Amino acid sequence: RGKPTQLLQTYLGYDPDTGAWSREKPVLIKGEPQTLMGGTAMPAGSMHLLMLGGSDGKLFSLLEKLDRHIRELPATAPERVQKIRCRDSILENHPGFGNRILALNTVTEKWSVRDTLPRPLPVTTLGFRESDRFFIVSGEASPGIRTPGVLELQLSGKPASFGWVNYAILGLYLLVMAAIGIYFSRKQKSTADYFKGGGRIPWWAAGISVFGTLLSALTFMAIPAKTFLTDWSYFFINIMMICMAPFIARWFIPYFNKLNITTAYEFLETRFNYTARVIGSLSFMFFQLGRIGIILLLPSLAISIVTGIPVETSVIIMGVICIFYTAYGGIEAVIWTDVLQVVILLGGALLSIAWIFMHTDLGPYEMFTLAESRGKLRMADMDLSFSGSTFWVVVLGGLASALITQGTDQTVVQRYLTSATVKDAKRTLYTNAVMTLPATIIFFGIGTLLYIFYTQKPEKLPLNLSNGDSIFPWYIVQELPVGISGLLIAAIFSAAMSSISSSLNSTATVFCNDFYKRFVPQTSDLGLLKIARAGTVIMGVLGLLLALWMANAQIKSLWDQFFKFIGFLTGGLGGMFLLGILTKKANTAGTLAGVFLSVLVTWYISLHTDINFLMYSFIGVVTCCVSGYLLSLVLGRSLGGKSKP
Repeated sequence: RGKPTQLLQTYLGYDPDTGAWSREKPVLIKGEPQTLMGGTAMPAGSMHLLMLGGSDGKLFSLLEKLDRHIRELPATAPERVQKIRCRDSILENHPGFGNRILALNTVTEKWSVRDTLPRPLPVTTLGFRESDRFFIVSGEASPGIRTPGVLELQLSGKPASFGWVNYAILGLYLLVMAAIGIYFSRKQKSTADYFKGGGRIPWWAAGISVFGTLLSALTFMAIPAKTFLTDWSYFFINIMMICMAPFIARWFIPYFNKLNITTAYEFLETRFNYTARVIGSLSFMFFQLGRIGIILLLPSLAISIVTGIPVETSVIIMGVICIFYTAYGGIEAVIWTDVLQVVILLGGALLSIAWIFMHTDLGPYEMFTLAESRGKLRMADMDLSFSGSTFWVVVLGGLASALITQGTDQTVVQRYLTSATVKDAKRTLYTNAVMTLPATIIFFGIGTLLYIFYTQKPEKLPLNLSNGDSIFPWYIVQELPVGISGLLIAAIFSAAMSSISSSLNSTATVFCNDFYKRFVPQTSDLGLLKIARAGTVIMGVLGLLLALWMANAQIKSLWDQFFKFIGFLTGGLGGMFLLGILTKKANTAGTLAGVFLSVLVTWYISLHTDINFLMYSFIGVVTCCVSGYLLSLVLGRSLGGKSKP
């Protein structure tokens, strides 16, 4: 009707999980509205969409204006002929469409210009991606004229420059870890030294070691990544660790101390039978194998981004060093390296927070307002649903995970057993609880601050970031000065190696005491020490191989995968301990049947429902407790089950 065409400068977002479209959002680059028409859009990495070329609509508006004037002029008017010639000249000499490559970060919802090509890109066509290459097939090179050509674009994957200073710092750190193992190897003269530290370890060091073991690279990398991508919904998982501590101190620690055991699963044989002990030990060992693989992979991903060294090479280097100092130094080397690693880890995290504050254009209040307005500080979704990360899911799943981790996991229980008294063992537990709250705030805060930083500077996020867990190490190597970045990459190693070494020593302890001594009782103590070291090496190699497999398995989030391991493999184990400690009527037959049912129920739920994976551990514990207790009442002592005296 003669009205000029309105050029749109907004876009709609689509969520494939919910099937919902978002409201219109402006296309802004450095505050300037942009018109994007006819370009080719493709995904890049894990959080970007690229717009290759397209028209900004300026020539379109000029041609439309000329056409409107031509229609308004009389057919014989000289001015009409002049405008027709002008319009035809524009079409015949069209310079082509846009040559910019724009990127939309789907997390921060910010646009940025990533490249400007020396030639225009065709429009009104489709393209496709193959790995890190993008193809545009045919398309309009100018209005009404299509090209038969195929254009190929390559996404640059050049790693950040790490530098010899950072390499020196990282290398020095690894040498220190190996030296600690060599130092404590001279004190490992018996299995009591290797498994319990010979009573020489103070409670505060054991407590820090528990904290370092549970913190791990999952905290240092995966929590900031999860918070960057979502919000603080997972905050209460760690808080449940604090809430569960008094319960563990009241019921579990006195039991372990009274029995004078070496592994947590000796209790299961005392309370039930050897079959229960085997189930507990095997569940623990399989879980730790998966845990070693996941935690070993995380820093290797960081190293790959930093230096361009293949992930597989990094896995092997770090795995070998960790296996070396753990196999030779025993639990003492593990605990004292944990103490050093916690200092480096927390110091590096605080340094990162300070650096983000110093290099972001917003003040603290503006940062808080931005994060709040984007929903990045939401802690609790009170919706009565168990399919998402709602408050109920996080609290129930967190309580079950805390029970399993602090009450049945040999890596933690072994720290209690290094203490000479129940009082010191409880101090060990509460040291971890006291440190957990500030550490949780620190690492969740890092994720939110990274979101703010990259919202202000979207062009600094790489397009080829294929895994969200790498967001924090990318910031470290790209933004922090030389030396400091090397120290923080060492902190990532600290976080991982602390947990891996604990897992290696604990699995060796379980293997020797729950299996080898049972079937080869005549083995001397020195011979058992050699077996323990060999078991450490074997478990380390298996975890290393698993990490190499996962490096190529396209796992979306290692944080999610870790909690799936917890729920699926250890839910029944937590229920078995609760039945043994809290009830008098639970017997062997009923309890073992409850463990079996808990595995079946958790497996079925994981395959056939949309219940959140955080609930797996809670479902496993509850199923085992309820079914195990009821079946114990039905079966009684007819099948030879022990009841609590």
